[in-house]
Amino acid sequence: MAQPFDICIRGAGIVGRTLALLLARDRLRVALVADPAHPAPADDVRAYALNTASRTLLESLRCWPDAEHATAVQQMHVWGDKGGEVTFTASQQGAPALAWIVDVPALETRLGEAVRYQPMIEVVDSPVAAALTVVCEGKASATRAELGVEFDSMPYHQQAVATRLVCQKPHNQTARQWFVNGEILAFLPMQGEAGNSVAVVWSVQEDRAAALLALSPEDFCLALQEASHGALGSLALDGPRAAWPLHKAQASRWIGSQGQRAWVLAGDAAHTVHPLAGQGLNLGLGDAATLAQVLQGREYWRSVGDARLLRQYERTRKTALLAVGGATDGLQQLFARGDATTQGLRNWGMQGFERSGWVKTWVARQAMGLETFGN
Repeated sequence: MAQPFDICIRGAGIVGRTLALLLARDRLRVALVADPAHPAPADDVRAYALNTASRTLLESLRCWPDAEHATAVQQMHVWGDKGGEVTFTASQQGAPALAWIVDVPALETRLGEAVRYQPMIEVVDSPVAAALTVVCEGKASATRAELGVEFDSMPYHQQAVATRLVCQKPHNQTARQWFVNGEILAFLPMQGEAGNSVAVVWSVQEDRAAALLALSPEDFCLALQEASHGALGSLALDGPRAAWPLHKAQASRWIGSQGQRAWVLAGDAAHTVHPLAGQGLNLGLGDAATLAQVLQGREYWRSVGDARLLRQYERTRKTALLAVGGATDGLQQLFARGDATTQGLRNWGMQGFERSGWVKTWVARQAMGLETFGN
């Protein structure tokens, strides 16, 4: 590939590869920096809830996984700790699905294959000079620190415990979530419409996470069966257990320059949110889509590192983060409190929300990516 590169993307995760493919499609020369010292784990139990906007984006790149690895969610049931309950259905929204639960390794494989056959992308081991550097290295980004950008982080003092389960009963394409005693348990349907496998994300206090990871597989599954009120019958582990700390975080600056070269942050390098609403990767893919769109629409004489373009990207994505991040943080804070008064109020609120009509519909359509915040 002829040099120089137009853009250097540091970080070859889902957001970085997606952005590289979007930019290469617009005939920009992209260097994609992959870290060979930190390959993806062999037994990756992560799964993401992707909305319609994310699916449309990935389908445009021919990177959407097959139906076995992208399970359509037809219903979502959410339970509180004192009788509160909210139900969403795709049919009520006139949509094919509320979301799709996507297996991370399968999605990364599709993106990796697309990158390999895109001649405008060159995968490199170390950063190269370019008019614009995009930092997609995740929440622990070393480049962000090198740039002197503060990452304002608020710990939730919780960890997300994740694994995969095989269940006695089929999931019926239903995502289930329980808010109980400050904990949040989610069962996300996997392996297609007839599957009985779920991805688990269990947000618990830090000491509780250590205790859960120390349990035998049988006792861990019994704890999950109790917490889920036996909704899917008996449970068996179908993968290793993993855990990571949960934070709400945002970089103090998302754009800047060093000398004649500009930089921009995207994905978890710019922001993280609590996983309770499943919006983390949707936000990151939204960053990639917006940045690519802004660069595609520039005047022919304007550089990809033009400050005006990057400010437009930053304004747009900060507005989206403000809405999503504020909502998820508010829910986490609300359900983290265990006093009886708060329990009663939040479950009363859930019951009112269930009957709210257009408000419930609007919230569902926002989460599904069918509308943009502010419309």
